[in-house]
Amino acid sequence: MRMYDIIMKKRNGGELTKEEIDFFIQDYTAGNIPDYQVSALMMAIYFQKMTEQETLALTMAMAKSGDMLDLSAIKGIKVDKHSTGGVGDKTSLALTPMVAACGIPVAKMSGRGLGHTGGTIDKLESFPGFTTGIPVSQFIENVNTVGISIMGQTADLAPADKKLYALRDVTATVDNMSLIASSIMSKKLAAGADAIVLDVKTGSGAFMKAEEDAFALAKEMVKIGNNAGRKTIAVVTDMDQPLGYAVGNALEVKEAIATLRGEGPADFTEICMTLGTQMLLAGEKAKTEDEARNMLSEAIASGKALDKLAEFVKAQGGNPDAVYDCELLPKASVIEAVAAPVSGYIQHIVCDEIGICSLILGGGRENKESVIDLSVGLVLEKKVGDYVKAGEPLAYIHGNDPEKIAVATKRFLDAYTFCEKPFEKKAFIKGIIL
Repeated sequence: MRMYDIIMKKRNGGELTKEEIDFFIQDYTAGNIPDYQVSALMMAIYFQKMTEQETLALTMAMAKSGDMLDLSAIKGIKVDKHSTGGVGDKTSLALTPMVAACGIPVAKMSGRGLGHTGGTIDKLESFPGFTTGIPVSQFIENVNTVGISIMGQTADLAPADKKLYALRDVTATVDNMSLIASSIMSKKLAAGADAIVLDVKTGSGAFMKAEEDAFALAKEMVKIGNNAGRKTIAVVTDMDQPLGYAVGNALEVKEAIATLRGEGPADFTEICMTLGTQMLLAGEKAKTEDEARNMLSEAIASGKALDKLAEFVKAQGGNPDAVYDCELLPKASVIEAVAAPVSGYIQHIVCDEIGICSLILGGGRENKESVIDLSVGLVLEKKVGDYVKAGEPLAYIHGNDPEKIAVATKRFLDAYTFCEKPFEKKAFIKGIIL
């Protein structure tokens, strides 16, 4: 088999076989196929697209290019959750204790953030002493005893995807639905869950800006998961403004804790309830959506979900007292209000700009070597559709550097647009793909 023939076949619109895709992935991962040939194939795929069978074959080949995590030692149906990411997306921090308190074993691999805010692991490290650097044996034991464990992604998880994505990033071939979907799903399948619930975000703060593109990606990933024998569900959600009110690592942890107390923002609470409902249905803990929502509501009202977070934090070396006393979490030295420049209704927020404000303050990474300041970020007071008077606070900026605060404040104000008349707010949950 020759890479030249595979490139030509795809260039001419042919359908690649599973054997051809396996060959190209295995040999590229091993370093036997040069980047320039794979670049040519990626460009051919970009223009000629991939069939459903090709996309599944590519996903499985990438998933099997490294370690396939064996979670068979964990009792029950393992349900994983994945978000395509956005501003203020702290969903895993509240959602996983909620579903674990309902009896769904949560065995999750997460990453660090590269961009405007930290990833799930960075946020969890707001708890003093917390670590995700645990061996797989402890990871599995914690899930069986505590009901939840989160560890960092291993270097051997879908290594083909890491190589391919880096190449696509510099050859203008990222924006292809089959390649995006297979990249995400290869890691999810390698992580060993029995069922997968996807949170696919759309809007100015999401990877998929257009709603139709988000639905197309959701459908593609659901097809891949189901074809791979994993029950897969996608929920398409709004990311035209930050999720909840807090943006920044420790600030997002505090908001997640408030949500587990039943005091969280309406949009964030709703996404946790919607995703949690689908996880309980996929994990066969509930038979109807109403039953699932009632179970989740009871887990919050009884305090079981909050206690589960504390138990999880303690099991991974963190201080569980911080779950009940947020004063123990990192705090910025300066908190400054950002005043509204005019009176009116907030018409639009350029969502990713709010994320960049957090990055400017030190809450994200410019590159892999950047050190995150866990204490900084923003807490919004007003969001889209809200009325504000001139001089009222739009948000509070938490920072440790006056110069960075000044830059972030100007950028924050530039992200807001106001209008004189009220208008109907858009639906937050756009749809569910089964």
